[in-house]
Amino acid sequence: MQDFWVDSGFGQLAVNDRGWLRVTPEYLRAVLMRAELAPIAESGPKERALHAALVVSPLRVVAAEELAGIEDADTRQNYMYFLRFRKLLTDAVTLERFYLQAFSAGAIDFPPVFIDMAAQAIVRGILAEPTLDATRAADGVYAVRAGELFFRRQRVSTENNRVLSADAETIQVFAESGGFGSVGRLFAQQGTPMRTMNMDVLSHENAQLYWFSENRYRYVIDLSHGAAGLDALAALLGRWIQHFFGIDVTVTALVKIEDEAWRWHIGLDVESTAILNDLYEGREVAPARLARLIGLFRVDFLDPADMRADVQGKPVYLGMATNEEHVLKLKPQNLLLNLPIAARS
Repeated sequence: MQDFWVDSGFGQLAVNDRGWLRVTPEYLRAVLMRAELAPIAESGPKERALHAALVVSPLRVVAAEELAGIEDADTRQNYMYFLRFRKLLTDAVTLERFYLQAFSAGAIDFPPVFIDMAAQAIVRGILAEPTLDATRAADGVYAVRAGELFFRRQRVSTENNRVLSADAETIQVFAESGGFGSVGRLFAQQGTPMRTMNMDVLSHENAQLYWFSENRYRYVIDLSHGAAGLDALAALLGRWIQHFFGIDVTVTALVKIEDEAWRWHIGLDVESTAILNDLYEGREVAPARLARLIGLFRVDFLDPADMRADVQGKPVYLGMATNEEHVLKLKPQNLLLNLPIAARS
């Protein structure tokens, strides 16, 4: 498999015996080089001096007067968030423990971009594990594109009985600068002028081009039932669970839930959580709202003893839905918080 997501910082992290990602000064240095923190032309001398000092020594103590001296208020706030993020990371030691602790603590007191950064690096690590079945080169590409859903907002089209998912930020950039080609028109706002840049649906024929694209986030993934993209996402959800909990599960895509003994479900986003709750309670769901439920999955534990005693042997159902603007923001943390896993001594 080719290298990918260089901006994730994965290459600057160490891997411990469990396969979790240990935070290093090099990783923090990579965070400092991101657009949110890197100086721009308008940056003042005190901001530049602090940034340069942190790049040299990412773990250095930052005095209150250094923060107060940053000329721009928004930039000053960004540095405060970075220091908060750094403290949580170094206390947690690994990105995985940081990720778990961030949600178990309740309200998150720092921007979600840091959560997405951690998720990207964690998924990058999972995709580097030898368990990935990449006997065909295209399989690896589908897994990587499915992985983007763990940390990047998607815009979804359900035209022509297909569920096509495109990167929301890329859609916005193309909308502001021109257009997308025939596939991108499915996602564009009406009246948006077009240009000649295409957004291609990932396929076995073009899979290898993904690695060489200047903007890999320009590829659309087909999440229709039976499509390779949906199967790749299902497999990655299972590996996400295994990576964090060390338990083996299978995740299978479904067309609908047909289970009179339905006991447990988890929404992978805000919208699907509400829809599944209503379906479970027998409440009527409007057809237009139900149509936004674009994905269903069944999770089976290979060892029922890994489950809570009251639901042992029962499947767990997952849902995935868009909001009214056809935007999907996957919350993979929901799997970690809500799976009915047996208590461990």
